[in-house]
Amino acid sequence: MKNKLLLTLLAIIFIGVTNMANAQEQTYSEVFNKVNSPADVKKLSVEEMNVLSSDIRKAILNKVDTIGGHLGPDLGIVEATIAMHYVFNSPKDKFIFDVSHQIYPHKILTGRKDAFVNPLAHPEISGYSNPHESEHDNFILGHTSTSLSLATGMAKARDLKGEKYNVVALIGDGSLSGGEALEGLSNAAVLNSNMIIVVNDNVMSIAPVEGGIYNSLKVLRDTNGQAKDNIFKSMGYDYYYLEEGNDVEKLIALFEKVKDTNKPTVVHIHTLKGKGYEPAETDKETYHWQMPKFIENYGKKQPAVETYTSIANDYLVEKAKKDKALMVVSPATPGATGLTPDVRAKLGKHYTDVQIAEQHAVGYISGLAYNGAKPVLEVLSSFIQRSYDQMSQDMAINNAPATILVFWGGISPADVTHLQVFDIPLISNIPNIVYLAPTNKEEYLAMLDWSVDQNKYPVVIRVPMTNLVSTGVKDKTDYSDLNKFKFANKGEKVAIIGVGNFYQLGEQVQAKLKEQGINATLINPVYLTGLDEKALDELKANHDLVITLEDGVLDGGYGEKVARYYGNSGMKVLNFGAKKEFTDRTPMDELNKRYHLTPELIIKDVEEALK
Repeated sequence: MKNKLLLTLLAIIFIGVTNMANAQEQTYSEVFNKVNSPADVKKLSVEEMNVLSSDIRKAILNKVDTIGGHLGPDLGIVEATIAMHYVFNSPKDKFIFDVSHQIYPHKILTGRKDAFVNPLAHPEISGYSNPHESEHDNFILGHTSTSLSLATGMAKARDLKGEKYNVVALIGDGSLSGGEALEGLSNAAVLNSNMIIVVNDNVMSIAPVEGGIYNSLKVLRDTNGQAKDNIFKSMGYDYYYLEEGNDVEKLIALFEKVKDTNKPTVVHIHTLKGKGYEPAETDKETYHWQMPKFIENYGKKQPAVETYTSIANDYLVEKAKKDKALMVVSPATPGATGLTPDVRAKLGKHYTDVQIAEQHAVGYISGLAYNGAKPVLEVLSSFIQRSYDQMSQDMAINNAPATILVFWGGISPADVTHLQVFDIPLISNIPNIVYLAPTNKEEYLAMLDWSVDQNKYPVVIRVPMTNLVSTGVKDKTDYSDLNKFKFANKGEKVAIIGVGNFYQLGEQVQAKLKEQGINATLINPVYLTGLDEKALDELKANHDLVITLEDGVLDGGYGEKVARYYGNSGMKVLNFGAKKEFTDRTPMDELNKRYHLTPELIIKDVEEALK
């Protein structure tokens, strides 16, 4: 069964009845009620815009408290969004929202208000930019640092066609640290035509910002934009700074100044992340994203529960005390992998946040490992795909013995931009990498301990996304003896290979087959990057069918390796996993039925194959 906490984080399509009832009690001003499009915004006075700002924040709090979502980034960009719609003419003028986790105010102003005030409509819109929802959105996007590249392309296409309109890219909340953002910034500077970059500087990423780009922004803030050393001006941009980035009147004046510019321009605004909700203003990291009922639960301490996340970081904290070479790395998502401020404080110099820069993160740990350190990168499945080239070129070719922990890998009801099903095909087909899939606490800790101290392989561990399973028995497996299956039961006729998260599903299938008189073999394959060919050959003697169960996309995945190995034999193989497709907030029940991932549906397919 999927980890309940993670499902709550991802499955924003599910709504609690109690929360919906509470949300309906909200009331809004006459100003808010009459604004249903950007045209309505243009009719407002500054005083009315300030009233509107307050109500937009109320609506955002209402939605996030009901079904969860991004909070702090959206609360901080309200006035800037109102000012953009007052000055510019969307959809003729193009707005590109970086990451688009700052897009809630924009959605409210562009005909999607009902999805914030009406709890029954909450699931109708995604948490990110989506042109299928509105002509005012220009891309489906949910990953960071992409806006400048996309906007540069849009602006260049406009120029080629001889058209005239503004292209406005809103970037910030840590996104400038990403490599693609800097690449886009460099290319856009020589566009020689209209492109406006709004840098939303809220002095934060998800966690506090670090790095040279943010040192540069601080100098500009401290000098009210007058510093001689100005990264934007040195690249050739016109540059404007506004300290009062939450002052709608001053924002309007500045946007009117740069509207219809004929050269690349940066508008640098200093905003307050979480503005209007005191807990979010105070604790910006925690309130970057929130789960449902966070208002009611404010100040309540949740009981500590051991999870796969907590046991890994407990291990690393203790390891750092004994081994000066250990280095734990996060690409700006420390909270999601359990690297909370208290854990980071314990790690001290053994921890670094490289910011939103997954490519650099993999290159960084490769350099660390190559020079004798023991790096451990903690990253989400959805984000590791951004660093494929670095895993191949920097890490694998050089056999840099770094460790990567991939979190949240598996089939989920997530938004289309945050699917976690592609990491197995992506990583397991790179030579030299050892990709491990633990099935319980003891295996996980043993794999992590082996990986950190060995110096022969780049190792990736797919952190289980299930409720914690503990055998209570220390795992003494020698993981340097690669590609060896673990047999939980040796039977006949049917062999079940349950990969990582789906090992427990394999146990359920085995139990049901036993009820039907079939003593099925149950295998934990352990390694995602290789096969135990000797064991697979031995199965031929007394098995008619091998089934593989994997919590990810089948194309290029683990099951296909097994099917390919048996391709010229008489062994039948059934692969169970996800279809190669982009799903978007699709309920787990629907996905399990679609992919035949319930014990009952698997048994039915097994029976059909055995006829």
